[in-house]
Amino acid sequence: MSILVTGGAGYIGSHTVARLVEAGREVVVVDTLEFGHPAAVAGVPVIQADVADGAAISSVIEEHDIDAVIHFAAYKAVGESMADPGRYFANNVGGTNALLDTLRRSGVDRFVFSSTCAVYGIVDRLPIDETLPVRPESPYGESKALVERMLHWYDACHGTRSVSLRYFNAAGASLDASIGEDASVTLNLIPLVMKTLLGRQKKLQVYGTDYPTPDGTNIRDYVHVVDLADAHLRALEYLEAGGATATVNLGTGTGSSVFEVIEAARRASGRDLDPELVGRRAGDPVALYADAGLAKDLLGWVARYDLDDIVSSAWRWHSTHPDGYGD
Repeated sequence: MSILVTGGAGYIGSHTVARLVEAGREVVVVDTLEFGHPAAVAGVPVIQADVADGAAISSVIEEHDIDAVIHFAAYKAVGESMADPGRYFANNVGGTNALLDTLRRSGVDRFVFSSTCAVYGIVDRLPIDETLPVRPESPYGESKALVERMLHWYDACHGTRSVSLRYFNAAGASLDASIGEDASVTLNLIPLVMKTLLGRQKKLQVYGTDYPTPDGTNIRDYVHVVDLADAHLRALEYLEAGGATATVNLGTGTGSSVFEVIEAARRASGRDLDPELVGRRAGDPVALYADAGLAKDLLGWVARYDLDDIVSSAWRWHSTHPDGYGD
């Protein structure tokens, strides 16, 4: 029996594939390769296909004896989703719906879903736990929330059990610096810091220094991608043991400010960085960090790596792979 990982040649997907292989699992990747890189999953079968292509997915399931799916394949840029919401609903929601129907017809009834803390939107209290209302502020967040609701009904109607993993800020790279985030296509803070340190962009902009936080910059919960990968394996094991459909936060429970990230990057690289301080961006919350107690209780998962671990692993990857995977 094998695990199908959709979007498995992407950033978090490739780290999860590595963790599954390390655990002795048979893995098959389906990826359109629009943003994924086959080099990130070397040695694992990669089928270039869209999850909405029922014939292609059915063929993969039959040929590779698939019995569970970990689903990453989605668009994930908040700003782009505001400019083109239809693209996000068609791909993230429509594509997942087509995939779930194919799985139902093929008898695959275990599903781990890559969700996001963006489903919460602007929150009324911290830390953020799973009891808070779902009120997304973008079509991207809405697309993930809609899939979570779909999964509830696929369980109720068809017995498809799932775990939706609501990540906070994924960051870092593999500990051996063999795989990491493609800095050419991301707008996340840590890769942008690395690009600036490496001279790949002129300035790092810090949006807002007047927030009600200790240093005036906003705060986010950064989670090492290696920890996230391990959580997907644990969610799979939970379902294999008969666990019920669940929704779980993945975070460290600790927030780090923008200036703290920059200082960690200075320590990791031994280089200085002089950011450009600009005004706040509309809609940026002051602080977001998780209550990950349910992940510990349900999956036995606790984040092992801290901000310095995250940033130093990112530096090792970006400094040795300044052009990413080179394609």
